[in-house]
Amino acid sequence: MALNTGFVGRVYGPGEPYEVSRVKIADFADAIGEPSELCRDAEAARRAGYPDVIAPPTFAVVLSMASARLANDDPGLGLDYSMVVHGEQRFAHSRPLHAGDQVVATTTIESIKAVGALSMMVTSTDLTTIAGEHVCTARSTLVERGARLDLKDILWRATPADWARHAGRTEIEAYLRRKIGSEKRE
Repeated sequence: MALNTGFVGRVYGPGEPYEVSRVKIADFADAIGEPSELCRDAEAARRAGYPDVIAPPTFAVVLSMASARLANDDPGLGLDYSMVVHGEQRFAHSRPLHAGDQVVATTTIESIKAVGALSMMVTSTDLTTIAGEHVCTARSTLVERGARLDLKDILWRATPADWARHAGRTEIEAYLRRKIGSEKRE
């Protein structure tokens, strides 16, 4: 199913305020392997000129994905999330997020386009403090795979045996070719 292009320009949010905490920053930094002490040591962060520990730049994905979910889950959009791959993610920061920030996220669907059997949707999520200070804009591209396997097989003239050979599964290829051969003789 194609995405509903009438949703371009639709805005979701702002959502509920999210409080950035030292623990959340440290957990995220650990999860991505960020070694900077600025993410864990408040004194080191203050010496570097920040009010508290700062989040790695990609921490913004925590908030942007939660906000974008409102758009992605809108039934009128027509997005089958089980068929989605993440195409691209970019962040433009006005300043780092830091512990103590209370931010809200607002997501806008910037574009939707079809590329062959794929649908591509670009969203932007603005993160601002509850006082209105811009902190970050996150842009995300989602790609919905919509190709029917049977159509792909027709276009490429591929059979399940061909796919097994392509995957290096010669035993499955041999089995399928024997099975197909026996069905043709019946």
